[in-house]
Amino acid sequence: MSVEAETGQNGGAGDSALRARLRSLVESRLFQHAIIALIVVNAVTLGLETSARAMAAAGPLLVALDKVILAVFVVELLAKLYVYRGGFWRQPWNVFDFIVVAIALMPAAGPLSVLRALRILRVLRLISSVKSLRRVVGGLLQAIPGMGSIVLLIGLIFYVAAVIATKLFGAEFPQWFGTIGDSAFSLFQIMTLESWSMGIVRPVMEVYPYAWVFFVPFIVATTFTVMNLFIGIIVDAMQREHGAELAAETEAQEKTAAKAEARRQDRLEDLTREISALRGEVTRLAERQDGDGGGGGGGGGRKP
Repeated sequence: MSVEAETGQNGGAGDSALRARLRSLVESRLFQHAIIALIVVNAVTLGLETSARAMAAAGPLLVALDKVILAVFVVELLAKLYVYRGGFWRQPWNVFDFIVVAIALMPAAGPLSVLRALRILRVLRLISSVKSLRRVVGGLLQAIPGMGSIVLLIGLIFYVAAVIATKLFGAEFPQWFGTIGDSAFSLFQIMTLESWSMGIVRPVMEVYPYAWVFFVPFIVATTFTVMNLFIGIIVDAMQREHGAELAAETEAQEKTAAKAEARRQDRLEDLTREISALRGEVTRLAERQDGDGGGGGGGGGRKP
């Protein structure tokens, strides 16, 4: 083997060993807890930077601490890029972390000064760092397709109710029901049950005593029925997300157990082969010893 090939192999082995050690570090529980602690500290420092009193008392310290934490986040991302390489971009949470940190690294001078306010987005890294938060967000994202039909249904209900309310109450209450847009906004306020009774419905009922016949079914149909459908879909999606996560963990455990069993079988087969080889060697030694003993006995029987 040439010196160049041997050097390349040694370099490749060293690179693989370094990547393995670095991967065990970034995936360790202690490292993850340290990153979470830094995110929380960074959230506190960014909040204190909005206080004139805090900046007057410890402004340079807060700015320096923010820069140090940002440098740690950059080093963390570089380490993950080195460890996972192309696989880094196949993980949505890694892409999310990269975007959040990249925004913080963009220059925030001149017309881009608004980006300084976006530094607080680094706090959202808690979502990618805490497993329970990832499960919640994953459930919400899975629920979006199922909510499309409900959004269409509630939009249809709002449109029909807005047209009816404009026709019925627009003449006397133009500030609430003068146009379809005003009616839709007022109905949205009623759906949220925010000042719906004393603020809108009772004043309308003073002019139209039977207005409750319209408002009560609307509240039942939107607040107590359609909104509960939203909650049901979200809960179901979160349960499916949790079930998929448990299934993935079970599959990983089964694969680990299968690999351990395969290694155990390989070791058992190796031991069996070694025992068979030793047994054959012992048999050959015994046969050779018997042969030597028989030859010696025959020679001793002859007389000179």
